Amino acid sequence: MRLLQFFWQPLWGVLLAVLLTITALPSPAQAASSAAVRAYDAAEATLKDYSGQSLIREEFTGAQLQGANFSGADLQGAVFNGSDLVGANLHGANLSNGITYLTNLTDADLSDAILTSAMMLKSIFRNATVTGADFSDAVLDRTQVVQLCKTASGTNPVTGVDTRESLGCPP
Repeated sequence: MRLLQFFWQPLWGVLLAVLLTITALPSPAQAASSAAVRAYDAAEATLKDYSGQSLIREEFTGAQLQGANFSGADLQGAVFNGSDLVGANLHGANLSNGITYLTNLTDADLSDAILTSAMMLKSIFRNATVTGADFSDAVLDRTQVVQLCKTASGTNPVTGVDTRESLGCPP
C-alpha cells in the first residue's frame, strides 16, 4: 500500500501539471470561415461590370461571368470556383493569392494582370491574352503553361516581371 502511495503522489502531480499547462496555453488561431467573406453564387453574379472595384477575398462559385469586366479590379485572394469567365476582361486586375479552380478563362484578357501566387489548377486558358501578365509563383497545370507560352510576351507594368519568365517558358 505504501509503495502504491509512493508512486501515485508524484504521478498525480505530473498529471495535474500537464492538465494545467494544456488549459493555460492559448488556443490555436482559427481560420476565418467562408461565411465571413462575401460570396456571389451563380444566380447573384449577374453584374457584368466589376471594373476598378475592390473585391478582395470575394467568392464567385459557379458564377456565369462570360464577358464580365474586371479590368483594374483588386481581386487579391478572390476565389473563382467552377466559374465561367469566357471572354472576361481582367486587364490590369490584381488576382494575387487568388484561386481559379475549374474555371474557364477561354478568350479572357489577362494582359497586365498580376497573378502572383495564384492557384489556377484545372482551369482553361485557351486563346487567353497574357501580354504583360505576371504569373510569378502561380500554380497552373503544365499543359496550360505550355499553351500560354506560345503567345506570352511583355513585361508587367506594375511588378516589372517578364511574362515568359514568370510562366517558366523556355527561351
